[in-house]
Amino acid sequence: MKWTDELLAIFKVKDLRKKILFVLFILGIFRLVANIPVPGIDRGQLESFLSGNEFFGILNIFSGGALSNLSIAMLGLGPYITSTIILQIFTLIFPKLKEMYQESGEQGRQKFNQYGRLLTVPFAMLQGYALMVLFTRQGILMIEGPVQTAAVLTSMVGGAILLMWLGELVSERGIGNGISLLIFAGIISAVPLALRDVFVNATRGDFPQYLLFAAVSLIIIAAVVVVTEARRNIPISYAKRVRGNRVYGGASTFLPLTLNPAGVIPIIFALSLVLFPGIIAQFLFGSANPAVQSIAGFLNSFTPQDNLALYSIAYFALVVIFTYFYTAVTFNPQTVAQNLQRQGGFVPGIRPGPPTADRIAFILNRTLLIGALFLGFIAVVPAIAQGVGGGIEGISFLIGGTSVLIVVSVALETTRQVRAQIIMRQYD
Repeated sequence: MKWTDELLAIFKVKDLRKKILFVLFILGIFRLVANIPVPGIDRGQLESFLSGNEFFGILNIFSGGALSNLSIAMLGLGPYITSTIILQIFTLIFPKLKEMYQESGEQGRQKFNQYGRLLTVPFAMLQGYALMVLFTRQGILMIEGPVQTAAVLTSMVGGAILLMWLGELVSERGIGNGISLLIFAGIISAVPLALRDVFVNATRGDFPQYLLFAAVSLIIIAAVVVVTEARRNIPISYAKRVRGNRVYGGASTFLPLTLNPAGVIPIIFALSLVLFPGIIAQFLFGSANPAVQSIAGFLNSFTPQDNLALYSIAYFALVVIFTYFYTAVTFNPQTVAQNLQRQGGFVPGIRPGPPTADRIAFILNRTLLIGALFLGFIAVVPAIAQGVGGGIEGISFLIGGTSVLIVVSVALETTRQVRAQIIMRQYD
């Protein structure tokens, strides 16, 4: 089917059209909420602070510009993502939580998700209070008294919970993953402003840099598409079973292993750790103690501005390590082998059970190496490009690779689900 036919089918199928319009409606609410500010903001101090801080500049992009407005949604989906990731890590420590997440079916998964929602509230309170204290010390927020403090904190926590609810509404009633689509919308919303800054500040001398940026962007997008769509198919056969006069099974299929099953989570983990010294330095610089000032200067030396080589090496290594770690949390070869054995499936030439799990783990570790190295490359290329070329005003190279990875991955997954809906209705 041609893409034009698929586009027409979206408007012809009533149910699919309603789902897409519902998603657009929720995204509109998200953009509206991202522009409702909390009271007591010094705009000049806020712009100066965000322009000189890499970490909060990144948070601003992922919150869809809500942080630059200090809106009630300034926390974005960070608390919900953090609580979900921590719960997934806890599955390695607590066997009952692991059984609930991996082995108890849809009912267990729903209960696990409910724990994630409940854990979002304390994380939102903790992150909101930390941001509020930091912005107050920087002179960005003018808060007077405990009543205004409670009001600002409550609005921040409420905004984070509202975004979590909107994301789950999209997943339930719309199409695609709601959380991913909200992050996608947050990143895309920054593109018009970036392009405006480019055109406003452009000079003739910048033309070669713009060409270089366009070429690098196309290469990164093409590489992300190839790696995201790449699969390592493990052949699976099912034994024939005779029940009465009917024969079941006997089919052959594949177990697809993606090159990067961890997605962008390793980049988020690594980015948080590699920029953590700079965040601590921001807190310590306000101290009058000379010893604390020297510690702040030492921590600040690990930022990309002062030591790009060390920053890039550490960033690349952490991304690779977290890719393996997070994949180990979310994908268990033993569970896959047990499920295949229960269903009468086996890898040709490999005995069912532990030998099958070992074979899957063997292939996974080697394909994952390619995905981890690519993810690390995508993470550090923008920072290196910014250091070599000096950056282009109006375009943030620091998050370019990560943003492209998220945008392309979400676009491909959503397009795949839309096509599946169209094909299903054609069969009907």
